[in-house]
Amino acid sequence: MTPFSALVIEPSPEGSAATPVIREFTDPGILPAPGGEVLVRITHSSLNYKDGLAVTGQGKILRQLPIIPGIDLAGSVEDPASDIRFRAGDAVVVTGWGIGERVSGGYAGFARVHGDWLMPLPPTLNARQAMTIGTAGLTAMCCVLALEDHGLKPGSPNAVVVSGAAGGVGSMAVALLARRGHHVVASTGRIATEGDFLRDLGAAELIPREILATPSGKTLDPERWAGGIDTVGGETLASLLRQTRAFGSVAACGLAGGAHLPTTVLPFILRGVNLLGIHSVMCPRPLRDRAWARLATDLTQAQLEKMSRVIPLREVPGLARELLAGNVRGRIVVDVNR
Repeated sequence: MTPFSALVIEPSPEGSAATPVIREFTDPGILPAPGGEVLVRITHSSLNYKDGLAVTGQGKILRQLPIIPGIDLAGSVEDPASDIRFRAGDAVVVTGWGIGERVSGGYAGFARVHGDWLMPLPPTLNARQAMTIGTAGLTAMCCVLALEDHGLKPGSPNAVVVSGAAGGVGSMAVALLARRGHHVVASTGRIATEGDFLRDLGAAELIPREILATPSGKTLDPERWAGGIDTVGGETLASLLRQTRAFGSVAACGLAGGAHLPTTVLPFILRGVNLLGIHSVMCPRPLRDRAWARLATDLTQAQLEKMSRVIPLREVPGLARELLAGNVRGRIVVDVNR
């Protein structure tokens, strides 16, 4: 078999995670921490916030060592083993299910995964586009679907707000909401550098992140939002809850600003505001099918191209640090064969 590369996190002599190392392999059978029997030939992965934590050794992301990070992967089935649902050559995508955390993930030329984790690649998408979407897009779409299921419709007199809008999930959420006809307000700390990018994705207004991140000192604020998608947590999420209109909803999917939630029960019991938790890692198959069907139609090729760039595998460690520092726009796709 042709040699292929993998980015491996190995234990140090002290037992902690070591610096990530690019290793060359010729046999997929000796890759660490396999997750199943179906062998997938990977062409693309992506760089997410969780990957950044794993690659830099921050947070408690990795469950065993050695392991190959990468919580997303796209490619084709190389060997379906005994899984009769697949044939060699089937185009597939995997997001979540613990790949790149509990078992080896997408930063390699091959991976062994459980057949239940495989999603057929939508025919309108190629592997690069699927990884532009990846976990970030799936999470954003799950947020949109949850808001719609709780009554959000285009044409409301109130706007829909997205926090952390220049990041992966945030930029996807802006594009998806705008495509559905919502008046989208994008909150970011990088208006000067990313304002044009967010407007191109469909944001109607931009607000500095400090507006939402600064406590008002009140238990309820004037009703401003029809709904919101929050990737930040902390004071930002508390502000969104205080400012959401009666019976509106906020979908929460991140904690870049902190895991605490300094709020009261008043938005819930006096306005009937819904706080919707989004957990895309173990997202059940029916919801995944629904989300990917929408993702394949609600995002244009031009949008996917605009919100992503492709890097080779060797650049992942450096970009991981930049991502955690908040200096990365949109989505980073990893070509694992470059």
